[in-house]
This record gives sequence, structure tokens and C-alpha cells, in this order.
Amino acid sequence: MKRILIAFGSSTGNTGRVSEIISEVLKKKGFSTELKNISYIKPEETAYYDVILLECSTWGIEEIELQSDFIPFFEKMEKQNFTDKKTAVFGRGDLDYKFFCGAVDLIEDKLQYFDSKLLNSSLKIHGDPEENIKEITKWAEDTASNILK
Repeated sequence: MKRILIAFGSSTGNTGRVSEIISEVLKKKGFSTELKNISYIKPEETAYYDVILLECSTWGIEEIELQSDFIPFFEKMEKQNFTDKKTAVFGRGDLDYKFFCGAVDLIEDKLQYFDSKLLNSSLKIHGDPEENIKEITKWAEDTASNILK
């Protein structure tokens, strides 16, 4: 069975809620998921998982800023070999800001630099997770299908 890590950085809880929804969908599809706050994960721990899903909200008005809990993980990503690791990235943002979900793009770019295998295009959510359940569920279902390929 594929071991799936869903790691998130969340200040308000909304970002974590998106991770919970995705985890629920993947479990219904028969996958084993571990949902963890990014604050408690070292990049080298990702070696124990077959699939890594990373979620981060975006902060900053003048530039792209990662959610504060995510920064230490992001800065140490080169300590883990993501080559050929199945990954996907998702996050929350605000469409009123210039860099809507820019943190998602930064993380995805770094994973591509390390030659990971992106399972799906990134999911970028605006607003309350409960108002975006259909979009989140669809993304999780598509990601689940790609895990099996």
C-alpha cells in the first residue's frame, strides 16, 4: 500500500481543513494517509513516504511569502532527494492579492527542480474550504487516479 504524507502549514486552520478534506477523499479511495503539520516534519522524513502532498498558504503583499510554519521545511528541502518522488502541491490564497497562491508556485518549482514527479497541476483555493469542497474533492480524486499510474 502506498504511504501518503499530507503536510500543511496553517496559521488560521483553514489551510489545514483543505488537507483534511483531501485526506478523507484519499482514504475513501483506499489509500493510507498521514496528515501532519509541517512544523513537525524534517524534509529527510519524507523518504519514508511514497507520495508527498504539500499545502501552504501565501502571505505577503509586495512579494511572495510562505506561511511561517512552512519556511524551515522549504529552506531545508535540498536535504532530501525528491527525484522521482510522487508529489503534488495545493494551497489557499486571496484573489485580491497580486501573488495569488504564489507559495504554491514556489514549492512546485522547487519540487520540479529536484525532479519529483508531479501528480497533478497545483490546486489553488480562494476563500473558505467548505465553499470549495467540490473543487477540492475533484482535485483529490484526480490525484488519487494519478497515484496509481
